[in-house]
Amino acid sequence: MKKALSLYIHIPFCKHKCMYCDFLSFADETNTKQIQYINALMSEIRMYKPFADRYTVKTIYIGGGTPSVLDEAMIGKVLDTVKHIFNVDRFPEITIEVNPGTIKYTDLLAYKDYGINRISIGLQSADDVILKRIGRIHNYEEFLQGFEYARRAGFRNISVDVMSGLPGQDVHTLVDTLTKVTEMKPEHISVYSLQVEEGTPLSQREDMLALIPDENTDRMMYSMTKKVLKAAGYKRYEISNYSLPGLESQHNKVYWTGGQYIGFGIGAASYFKGERFNNIKNLDNYIEICEDVRDELTKDTDRVRLYDSATGILREDIQTVYIDQRIEEFMYLGLRMTAGVSREEFILRFNRDMFELYGDVINKYINQGFMKAEGNRVMLTDKGIDVSNYILSDFILDKN
Repeated sequence: MKKALSLYIHIPFCKHKCMYCDFLSFADETNTKQIQYINALMSEIRMYKPFADRYTVKTIYIGGGTPSVLDEAMIGKVLDTVKHIFNVDRFPEITIEVNPGTIKYTDLLAYKDYGINRISIGLQSADDVILKRIGRIHNYEEFLQGFEYARRAGFRNISVDVMSGLPGQDVHTLVDTLTKVTEMKPEHISVYSLQVEEGTPLSQREDMLALIPDENTDRMMYSMTKKVLKAAGYKRYEISNYSLPGLESQHNKVYWTGGQYIGFGIGAASYFKGERFNNIKNLDNYIEICEDVRDELTKDTDRVRLYDSATGILREDIQTVYIDQRIEEFMYLGLRMTAGVSREEFILRFNRDMFELYGDVINKYINQGFMKAEGNRVMLTDKGIDVSNYILSDFILDKN
């Protein structure tokens, strides 16, 4: 039986970098550079042919950057390459991120033809003043139009991203955004709290930092998010993610349950064959290495040797994931989900009982009301999710 695998495809281009963005992305790159990158991306995908037959690809996620800034035919070429190299499931979840300022109806129709069946739209806020302040290129009306285009193109699985804690945002404006989004009935909503990362334009702007809501307001926003989305029928299935019943992000659940995934493109992260690694982050170096790979692929060459030599250059931060780390990740990633972790699955994976290792920790938090055990599963309570960072750190086996 073939093993399940997920693929992440990184498109590092966007029209404009947002104030808060610390993702590996580039604004205003030339069409020539984009074409070079897509060709390089396809070469990297082809390198995995020696191993591809052992896996079935269940989910594909095309993220960025802003993938929708590319000519849609480029996205089609990448997906064609994936389908040529890998065994893709008959009914995969294939997601592409789009931003309202870059959505074209004709592109959405093409995405459907390529097999993409899930759209993730980055709204962030329904307040145009806030959107302009944080450097977004769209306004709320453009989001409404993009959402309508997606529905008209036949997408029945749409996710909307919202942010809380933005400069100048208060509880009222957040609730207004959430209410407007829920009225449109997307299948999935993600609500992320702003993190001010060092080196971003936002981190250098004292005037903007002064507008960020204080801790008490941030807590109220967090509380109101849960209430508004629950009242609208959205079930929280992970700390920052909500969906209508049965419409969780299958791709993201792979990350939280220890599944295998390969990331293609610059800076993309992977967990594959017992190793975690990231691709190099330099765009020109990535293109150059993959061009060399493409030249080699045209020759009668040993594909396994080519794979080993090429990935040895493309990868950095390579880490073998040993048993203790796999156990830790099973717990502190799995407990991010409201369904928690399975005691039975723990035994199947590690041939040990969860309570042998974590009994004292779990019982402590059960007694304090932060965790609960229901049947075969252990999970955080609502109260526990609110302080999850503190609790999850207790599931690290070796803190030294």
